[in-house]
Amino acid sequence: MLQITADYLAAGANRHPSAADWDESGLLAFGTDRNLALWRPQKSDSNGISEILKGHEDIVNTVKFLPGSNGVLLSGSVDKNLIIWRKHESTGHYQHIQILHHQEKTNHQSSINCIAVAAGSTIFASGSADSTVKIWSLNEQHEANLQQTITITPRFFPLALALSPLAGATGSYVLAVAGTKDIIQIYVLDAQQGTDFKLQATLAGHEGWIRSLEFARETDTPDSDLLLSSASQDKYLRLWRIHQGKELPAAAASADPSLGAFIPGKALSNKAHRFKAQGLDFSATFEALLLGHEDWIYNTKWRFGNNKLQLLSASADNSLAIWESDAATGVWVTTTRLGEISAEKGSTTATGSTGGFWSGLWSPSGKTVTCLGRTGSWRLWNFDSQKDRWIQGVGISGHTQSVMGIAWSKDGDYLLSTSSDQTTRLHAKWKRDGQGSWHEMARPQIHGYDLNCIDSLGSSQFVSGADEKLLRVFSEPKAVANLLSKLCGIGGSHIEDMPDAANMPVLGLSNKAIEAVADGEEVEVVNGNSKHRDAVDPASIVHKSTLDLDQPPPEEHLSRHTLWPEIEKLYGHGYEISCLAASHDGSLIATACKASSIDHAVIRLFETKGWLEIRPPLTAHSLTVTRLRFSADDKYLLSVGRDRQWAVFERDAIEKSTYKLTESNPKGHTRMILDAAWAPTSARVFATAGRDKKVNIWAKDESSTGFTCRSTISETSPVTAIDFLNTMLGDVAYLAAGSETGFFAIHSLDTKTGFSAKMASFPITLIMLLLTYLSTYPNPSKAITQLAWKPVGAQNEKGKPDMQLAIASEDSSLRVYSYKSGSSVS
Repeated sequence: MLQITADYLAAGANRHPSAADWDESGLLAFGTDRNLALWRPQKSDSNGISEILKGHEDIVNTVKFLPGSNGVLLSGSVDKNLIIWRKHESTGHYQHIQILHHQEKTNHQSSINCIAVAAGSTIFASGSADSTVKIWSLNEQHEANLQQTITITPRFFPLALALSPLAGATGSYVLAVAGTKDIIQIYVLDAQQGTDFKLQATLAGHEGWIRSLEFARETDTPDSDLLLSSASQDKYLRLWRIHQGKELPAAAASADPSLGAFIPGKALSNKAHRFKAQGLDFSATFEALLLGHEDWIYNTKWRFGNNKLQLLSASADNSLAIWESDAATGVWVTTTRLGEISAEKGSTTATGSTGGFWSGLWSPSGKTVTCLGRTGSWRLWNFDSQKDRWIQGVGISGHTQSVMGIAWSKDGDYLLSTSSDQTTRLHAKWKRDGQGSWHEMARPQIHGYDLNCIDSLGSSQFVSGADEKLLRVFSEPKAVANLLSKLCGIGGSHIEDMPDAANMPVLGLSNKAIEAVADGEEVEVVNGNSKHRDAVDPASIVHKSTLDLDQPPPEEHLSRHTLWPEIEKLYGHGYEISCLAASHDGSLIATACKASSIDHAVIRLFETKGWLEIRPPLTAHSLTVTRLRFSADDKYLLSVGRDRQWAVFERDAIEKSTYKLTESNPKGHTRMILDAAWAPTSARVFATAGRDKKVNIWAKDESSTGFTCRSTISETSPVTAIDFLNTMLGDVAYLAAGSETGFFAIHSLDTKTGFSAKMASFPITLIMLLLTYLSTYPNPSKAITQLAWKPVGAQNEKGKPDMQLAIASEDSSLRVYSYKSGSSVS
C-alpha cells in the first residue's frame, strides 16, 4: 500500500478584493480559481498552502471567516452558490456542511461578489450581481436560513458589504452596501421593529465605484462610535462615523466645508443623516478624507491594538498604507507604506502589467501584514519591534490560469511549470536547519502568449512552446544558479560561463542577457536627451547585491531578476504549438502544432547543437498531435493525436538525428488519444490514454513484429494524462493516470510473467485510488493536464525510494505528492 503526503501545493489567488480572509486562529483562506486554499502565513516552517478545498463550480469571489465560530468559513462564487465550510472534528480537515444553491429560486441568481459578517452575531449578509443583498441567519449547527432579500434601489451591483451591531441597541445592526455606483447605502435592523433591514441613509461623496467597506469601533468601550471606511476607484479613502445621541459628533458639528477646497472640483459634505433604533437616536456623518494613493483603492482593513485604531489600505499603485489618527490633531496620516515605489512600479491599472495590490490583510496579532497582487502571489511583511520597521518575509505564489505543462530537470533537482497565465516558473525545495519547504525560486519566462508545453534540456536549459507558433530555448543565468546552489543545494554546471541575469526589453518578448554591476559602480543611463549609443536603459541595471538572497525571492524579485536569457528561437510551424519533447540525451527536440489537416499535422525535429531543423518533417497523423515521448534510450519516438492513432518512429542506426516511421495504428482508441508514456521495462512497452476512458498497454516482444494491445485499464472518465515512474521497483512498473474530472490513480503493472507471445493478458493491479482520508481533497477540481514522476536514481532501484508525482491541472494548481511504500514492493 502506498502512503501519500502533500509536499507542495501551489495556486495563485483570485484577483478580487474580497477573495481572502484571515481568521483569529492564524489561518488565511483565499479563493484560487474555483477552489479555496488554506495557508498559515506566520508558521515558521514556511510550508505554504496546507489544503486546497473544492466545492464550487466557478471562480471564487469572496471568502469570510465567521468570528468566534471556531473557524466556520463562508464562500461565494461566480457559480451563484454560497458554501458554508467547517473543520471536521476527527480529521482536522475542512469540509462543506451546506451549499446554498442558486437552483433554489429564493437564493442568489447571479455571481456572488461579497459577504459581510459581524463579531458575536448569528447573521451574515451576501451581495450578488443580481442587485440583491440577502440576510441569512445561522442555527447552532451553522446552517443558514434566508431571513430577508434586499433589492437595491437605485439598481447597482454590490461589490462591498459591512455589517456591525449598533452600540447601545442590543440586537440591532447596521449594514453598509456599496458597489458600481458612487454612493453608500446604510440599512438598519431595529430589533424593536422586526427582523428586516430598512434603508435609513445614503452617503454621497465618492466619484467612482466603491470596492471595500469595513466597520470598526473607535475604542474598546461598549458605547464607542462606529467608524466606516470606504475605498473607491476615485483614488480616495473616506471615513464615516455612526454616532449614538441626538447631538452630532464634534467633528461633524464643527466641520468647515472649505476643507475640501484643496481638491480641485471637490467639496466635502458635512450633512448629517439621522435615524433611530430601539428608541435611540443615531447619526451617520462624514469623518475624514484620506489622500495618498495614486490609483484605485481596492481594499481596507481595520485593526484595534495598543489602544489605537489602524487602517490598512491596498491600492493599484502597488502599495500598502497603514493609517493612524494623529493624537494631537486628529488628522489621519500614513505612518507606514509598504510595497513598490513609484519609480519602479512602471504600471497603472490602465496600462501596466503589475496591476497593483488587490487585497491587504492584518494578522490576528497585527505583527504581520500580507497583500495579494495581480500575479496571484502573496507578499508578507513582519514587524520587527527591535528595529521598529517592517521586514519582508516569505510569501507564496502560484499560477493564475491553467497549468498546461510541467517538466522535472533531468536529474530531478527542480520542477518547471508553464501556464496559460503566460509565465514559466521554477519550483524547488528550500533546505535549511534540518527543514525543507517548496517555493517558487525563479520565473524564467514572462511571455505575451499563452504557454502550452515545456521540457528540460538538461540541468540548465529548457524549451517551451506557446500560441505564437514558435519555440524558445532558455539558458540558466548565474543569479539563479547561485540562488539554487545557496538555498537548495543544487550544484550548477559552468556557473562562471553564465550571464549574470536577464531582462525583457520594452515592447519585446525575448529575454536578453545582462551583466550585474557592483553597488558603487556608476553607469551611464538613457535619458530623454541622451545620444550616446552605449548608454543603457535604467530598467536593465541590476546590482550584484540585489541578486544575493538568504530566502526564497519575493514576487517583485521573481518578476524582475530571475528571468532566464533566451538563446534560440525555433521556427517552422504554421499554428500554435501543441506539444514538444526533448530527447533524454538532450540532442533533439520534437515538436508539433495544432492542425486540422495532414499538411500541418507533422512532427518537426530540431538538433540542439546548431539549432537547425532536420528535414523532412515526420508524417503520420491527420489531426493535432497531442503528445510526443522519446523512449528512455531515445531509440524510439512515440506520437499520439486527435485522429485516434499512435505512431512509433525509430532512430536511424547511423544518422542519429534521423527518425523513420516504423509502425502506426490508426485505431489505437475509439476516440482521440490525449497522452502516452513509455514503460521503464527492458522490453518495449508503452501506454496510451484516450477520451474513450481507457488506458491501453502496448507491448512488443522478440517474437512479434509489432506492438499489440496486451491489456486495458478502464477509468470512469476521459483520461487526459499518464506517466510511468522512470525505473522498475522490483518487477513492478508504476503508472499514474489523471482524468478530465481531476481524479487520478496509481496503477502497478506486474512484469514477473514476462512478455511471451503466449501471454493472454498483461497483469495489472490497481494498488491505490486516491479517494483517501489521508488528505481530504487530493484531487484537482478540473482536468489534469499533465503528470510527471520525479526521476528516481538508479541507486534506489532495489530499495523503497520516496516517489514524487507532480500534477498540473486546469484549476491553476500545481501539486507535488510523495508516495512511500508501506510494504515490500512486488
